[in-house]
Amino acid sequence: MKKTVAALSRLGIAAEEDALPSSAKRFPDGAQYRIEIPSVETPEALSAVLEEADRQKVLIHRASQGSGIMMLTDAELTKMLKIAKDAKIELSLFVGPRAGFDTTPQPFTSAGKVIGGSLRGGSQLVYAVEDVRRGCALGLRSVLVADLGLLWILTELKKAGELPPNLVLKISILLSVPNPATAHVLELLGAGTINVSPDLSLGQLSTMRGAVAAPLDVYVEVPDGFGGYIRTFEVPEMIRVASPVYVKLGLRNAPDIYPYGEQLRTVALAMSRERVHRARLVLDAVQRYAPESVLSKSGAAGLGVPEC
Repeated sequence: MKKTVAALSRLGIAAEEDALPSSAKRFPDGAQYRIEIPSVETPEALSAVLEEADRQKVLIHRASQGSGIMMLTDAELTKMLKIAKDAKIELSLFVGPRAGFDTTPQPFTSAGKVIGGSLRGGSQLVYAVEDVRRGCALGLRSVLVADLGLLWILTELKKAGELPPNLVLKISILLSVPNPATAHVLELLGAGTINVSPDLSLGQLSTMRGAVAAPLDVYVEVPDGFGGYIRTFEVPEMIRVASPVYVKLGLRNAPDIYPYGEQLRTVALAMSRERVHRARLVLDAVQRYAPESVLSKSGAAGLGVPEC
């Protein structure tokens, strides 16, 4: 963009200072960024994502889901894991029960929304661990965590050998990570990849990167419920200052489909395919403005590819 910046400068219009340091941190394979498609709720949706990715020439590294392991039968879960394994991608499934599913209206009040992804009481902690155990027994190797206590418990169970040592504990956007101190604490507790607040500036992302080594999951198109931002042009700089980064494609003007059910099938499949199209737009922007950026290859080291 240097020519445009120079042209605007001659007209007396200054761009923001380009003085942020480049991150020297990388994924285990030496790459700077990977692509994540979220809200992939079923085996059919995962197949649709991979078919569209093949058509659009988009390399997908991770597909994630928001409804929860508990919303899939063993047969559905096994099929989804097999699809992901064959494609050499990480499949990250949300831990099922949460406050938003429980017998309380608080998550639906203006002030109470903050607890929506948290777990209420000891029983929900038990249910959550059971959800993870079931997924892992079938071959799942990545789970979405939105509760601080659950993160600690799952890390301890990994240490004790009760959960797979290579299980990726992925922090959900529902567990707010707006500053580097919070990110640091989560990493100390065992977070393997951290979904940061989607409204962070490039400077704030740079500061976040300085505090942790774990990959940052950054929504570059944000669901309406979190603001609806579309930050395509910023992605090349995000990669430079905050790598390693999972570039995550949400979708604006799309309904909240959690928990997913057959009544939402048509819209969910359309949304899954459109997220891949959005990923293509982002990859084009990266190629246009920062072609030196390094994208992980298929099946790269560190991915929570299913073992089924």
